[in-house]
Amino acid sequence: MAGKRSAGLLLYRGTANGFEVLLAHMGGPLWERREAGAWSVPKGEYVPPEEAWDAARREFEEELGIPPPEGRCLPLGEARQSGGKVVTVWAVESDLDPERVVPGTFEMEWPRGSGVVGTFPEIDRVAWCGPDEARARLVAGQRVFLERLADRLATGG
Repeated sequence: MAGKRSAGLLLYRGTANGFEVLLAHMGGPLWERREAGAWSVPKGEYVPPEEAWDAARREFEEELGIPPPEGRCLPLGEARQSGGKVVTVWAVESDLDPERVVPGTFEMEWPRGSGVVGTFPEIDRVAWCGPDEARARLVAGQRVFLERLADRLATGG
């Protein structure tokens, strides 16, 4: 059986000092008190024959509650995460207002083993971050996408 796959959109915008990316802080009780390594590219799982691009756009809307923006798009390729999942990401130029985000939700038993099922946000907040801040916040396996975006922007896309 093939491994799990995810796809996502990394929004970026130009600034006087370079660029910023929009990151999502993972929701739910496991992440609520963490900052470093607790942020992600808005993404989600898909199963072929669904195309990665279609999944990235669908997951963006499911997680952020707003349609994905239309804008300049840069493919950032794939990366295998430490758990084996393959993530595919595109960077899309946009100046999305974080106040517009209305996160989707998921259910899980919490605390584990309690029998109590709670509803939690997929993400609990989004924020624009410069490259250094983004590198510190992103889960380790997704930092490669930030590096690839910086390279693409430095060479004119």
